[in-house]
Amino acid sequence: MKRKFFSSAVIVVLVGCGSMANREAMPEDFVVVNEALPAALFEIRYYSDNNFLGTKVDGYEKPFCVLSAQASAALAHVQRDVQQRGYTLKIFDCYRPQRAVDHFVRWVRDVGDQKTKAEYYPNEDKARLIEKGYIADRSGHSRGSTLDLTLARTSDGTELDMGTPFDYFDTLSNTADPRIAEKKKNNRLLLKTAMEKHGFVNYDKEWWHYTLRNEPHPDTYFDFPVK
Repeated sequence: MKRKFFSSAVIVVLVGCGSMANREAMPEDFVVVNEALPAALFEIRYYSDNNFLGTKVDGYEKPFCVLSAQASAALAHVQRDVQQRGYTLKIFDCYRPQRAVDHFVRWVRDVGDQKTKAEYYPNEDKARLIEKGYIADRSGHSRGSTLDLTLARTSDGTELDMGTPFDYFDTLSNTADPRIAEKKKNNRLLLKTAMEKHGFVNYDKEWWHYTLRNEPHPDTYFDFPVK
């Protein structure tokens, strides 16, 4: 979600057409993380209807995690470290095309669609999700070095309990929310410590949201599809 705004933002449209392969559509310094980190788990939520919109999101043509090469390389170090402790990364979203962000905004404005309220925003007014910063018309994800993820046990793939689900629009999702039980707070800290060690910065309103500190495209919002 993903809340940083840049008034001087540049939106770059790089859309593959016809039979053009994704390697041709992506900038040269982007990679498919599913290939770079085969031991990680991937549940790309916006490729399915298992998300807060309740439908597949525009721009997600394949269930891939795409990131800048720099972010992918840093993430590989995180994966190595957590595996040594019996965990693996589980990734929900990475690069997000601008058209997907636009889809989010249209969803918010369709206030009659409340089918996911009980699961994703039970305590919030959908009409105020933009005003309150849960949804934005520019997302750090579109710059290519931000991702949403959690930790899971290597043994069986079970996610660690982080106190709230991914994309739960509530202050309980704040990384350091004091109401979260100690064990769940420690799980959040485990992820945060591993990510920060290798150059990622947490967005403190969302325990799952991390951006590479020295991201290579800090002012560019891409719109090529994930495919």
